[in-house]
Amino acid sequence: MELAIETSALVKVFGTTRAVDGIDLAVPAGTVYGVLGPNGAGKTTAVRVLATLARPDGGEARVFGHDVVREADAVRARVSLTGQYASIDEDLTGMENLVLLARLLGHRKAGARERAARLLDAFGLSDAAGRQVKQYSGGMRRRIDIAASIIRTPDVVFLDEPTTGLDPRSRNQVWEIVRIIVAQGTTVLLTTQYLDEADHLASRIAVIDHGKVIAEGTPGELKSSVGSGSVHLRLRDTAQRPAAERILARTLGAAVQSGADPLTVTARISGSDLVAAEQASRALAELAHAGVTVDDFSLGQPSLDEVFLALTDHPATEEVPA
Repeated sequence: MELAIETSALVKVFGTTRAVDGIDLAVPAGTVYGVLGPNGAGKTTAVRVLATLARPDGGEARVFGHDVVREADAVRARVSLTGQYASIDEDLTGMENLVLLARLLGHRKAGARERAARLLDAFGLSDAAGRQVKQYSGGMRRRIDIAASIIRTPDVVFLDEPTTGLDPRSRNQVWEIVRIIVAQGTTVLLTTQYLDEADHLASRIAVIDHGKVIAEGTPGELKSSVGSGSVHLRLRDTAQRPAAERILARTLGAAVQSGADPLTVTARISGSDLVAAEQASRALAELAHAGVTVDDFSLGQPSLDEVFLALTDHPATEEVPA
C-alpha cells in the first residue's frame, strides 16, 4: 500500500525538551490515521514538522515521497492544515472567507464563488453564508475552517485536535466531514486526545506519550494488547466500592480501575472469551456472596481509555509536560 506519510526517528527539540523523540510513522494513503495522546505529548509539534512549519532536529519525514526539509515546496503543494483554532477572518462572512481563499489559490471570480457555494452547501452552512463568522457557533466555526482548508482538494489533510471544546452534536458533524473527505481519496492525519474520536474515525492509531510512540496498530489490535475483555460494574452503593475492588482483584487476578463515577468499577481480563466469561461469572457470584449489590454488569472488549491508561499509567486528558 502506498504511504502518504512516513517518518523515521523524527526528533524536534526545544531547549532541553525533546518534544518529538524518535517517532516512526507509516500512514497509508486514503485513510484516517489517528495520533492519540494527552496535551503536551508532542502531537502538534509532529504535525508542524510534517506540514513544513518547523524543521526537524533529527531523523527524516516524507509526504508522498517528498522530504519535508529538502522538498518543502512539493510537500506544501500536497497538504493542508487545520489547527486547533480557527484561522479564518471573523469579520468576513462565511462566503467572503472562502471566496477570498479560492481567489488566492488561483480561482477566477466566478469559479471562486462556485467553489465556495459548493463547500458551504456540503458543510451545512449555506444558510449562514452571508453572516460574519464571529456570529457562528463553535461547531460552525470548525466546519468553515475545515472547508477553508480544502478549497483546493489536498492529498493530505492534517487535522490537529479539530473537535476540542465542541459539544457532542458539533463533534459528530465534524466526524462526518472527516469521513466525506477520506471517501474522496484524501488522507487525514488526525491528532486528538479524545479516545472515542480515534476509535470512531481512525483505521490505525499511534499512541504518543512524552514525544514517543508507545503503541501502534488498529483500534482492535490496541485493545487486544491489554487483555481480551473488560468487566464493567455499576454499584448501587458507593460505600461498597472498596469491597467490590478487592473482590474483583482477588477473583480475576487483574488490575482494577476506578472511574470518575464513584459507582463504577472496571477490571481487565486476560485469556480467551470463554475464560473471560467464566471469570466474570465467578466474580459476580463472589460479589453477591459478599453482599455487594450490582445494578449493571457488562463484559466487553477494553476501551481505548483503558488501553491508554494501561500503556501510560495516566489518562489521555491529563496535562503533561511537552
